Order: sequence, then C-alpha cells, then structure tokens
Amino acid sequence: MSLVPLGDKLVVERLEAEDKTKGGIYLPEAAKEKPKQGKVISTGPGKVLDSGSRGQMTVKKGDLVLFTSYAGTEVEAEGKEYLIMSEDDVMAIVG
Repeated sequence: MSLVPLGDKLVVERLEAEDKTKGGIYLPEAAKEKPKQGKVISTGPGKVLDSGSRGQMTVKKGDLVLFTSYAGTEVEAEGKEYLIMSEDDVMAIVG
C-alpha cells in the first residue's frame, strides 16, 4: 500500500452498498446511500499527547468499523478508492 497515514489517521476501504432492500427491491446506483462501514487498511502511529508521548490506537488493521456520514477524505490509490479519516470519526468496531 502506498498510503501511510500519519498521527491518529486511518485508511479505510468502504464496503459496497447493498443492491437490494430487505423487501427484495433492487436499487439503482443513484438511489444507493454511501455505506458508513468499512475495513481498516492501515493506521497511523497514534496521536501525540500533551506529555509528548503517543497515544495508542484503538482501531487496528483489518477491523470492520462504522463511521460518521461525512467522515474522512476520499482518495484514490492503485485504482481503488479509500477514505482517510481520524480515529475520532470511528463510532464503533463491528465484532
């Protein structure tokens, strides 16, 4: 991977949106909501604390996470789309 996040940043690959509703109706591309769930591809070393030491990241590579609607910045690398976001934008780890 050519993207190396800094500080408390994460590189997340967004999961694909559902093609059909629970009721079985197929959705066109324009009607799909961007998913707010993704897989962590890489993490930074952690936020620098007031004491000068680094805080540990709660999220680790490979975790499946839920994040806020407007989280991160979309980037493209190696032909794939990724989100670079702060660890604060992550609401939960799906286990």
